[in-house]
Amino acid sequence: MKKISVLFVMLVALTLTASTAAAQQAPFNQVGVTMGHWHIASKDVEANKKLFLAMGGKLMPGANPQIMFPGVLINLVLGTEKGTGATQGSVVNHVGFIVDNVQKRAAQWKAAGVNVLPGGNNRVDQAFVETPDGVRIEILEDKTQSMPIRNEHVHLSLPETEISKAQAWYAKTFGGKPGSRNNAPVVDIPGVQIRFARADAKQAPTRGRVLDHIGFDVKDHAAFVKKIQSEGIKLDEPPRKSPTGSTITYITDPWGTRIEIVQRAPLGQPVQP
Repeated sequence: MKKISVLFVMLVALTLTASTAAAQQAPFNQVGVTMGHWHIASKDVEANKKLFLAMGGKLMPGANPQIMFPGVLINLVLGTEKGTGATQGSVVNHVGFIVDNVQKRAAQWKAAGVNVLPGGNNRVDQAFVETPDGVRIEILEDKTQSMPIRNEHVHLSLPETEISKAQAWYAKTFGGKPGSRNNAPVVDIPGVQIRFARADAKQAPTRGRVLDHIGFDVKDHAAFVKKIQSEGIKLDEPPRKSPTGSTITYITDPWGTRIEIVQRAPLGQPVQP
């Protein structure tokens, strides 16, 4: 009997571990927010899927392809929309992963057919990947991390006079912690760091581009919507249930970044390639 009980406890522990690994999201913060997803309006879904799987992502179940990395879910289909315009030139200039070893991962990805671009100024701890549709992804290194790859940042490009306003807006809206990195302002939200860089001119909104929007997951959709509306933020559309059972709505930040707010239905286990 004791042996059966021990086996049962082990089975429960393994089930919980597998469930956590499938979700791979950071815990919610004090206002019930964590990083959710990037949503790509792919021109070539299969090419994007191949690229992200080669980089270590896991294919999730569902009719529309979704790739999970630790800290972020990447949606590859946005209805029938095909995005026009790369990330460069839009408010979201690029997104970023962090890996345990840039040179090692770059070699693996190149062998799998991923076009890996070199880092700036011959840096060996930085590289870039650009999807066939033009989503630019910065790759940085943290040799202390135990996992091969995880989500790290979203980099916004704004006129210099707007950067401090944007930092304050993201900190207030999503319960983020303002700070700095390399003398540049950032906001830390569970699962992601929002970074801000100076642009010489106002950048294009993300809506309709290949990276159409980013998304944050919330613990209590109704409560979070009530909070942001009390702060004067207007919803782009009323909250609704998606076909997957998630509750969603959209807002757009004052600089043109479209943001989905999601109380997510269970994702299920990754699909084996």
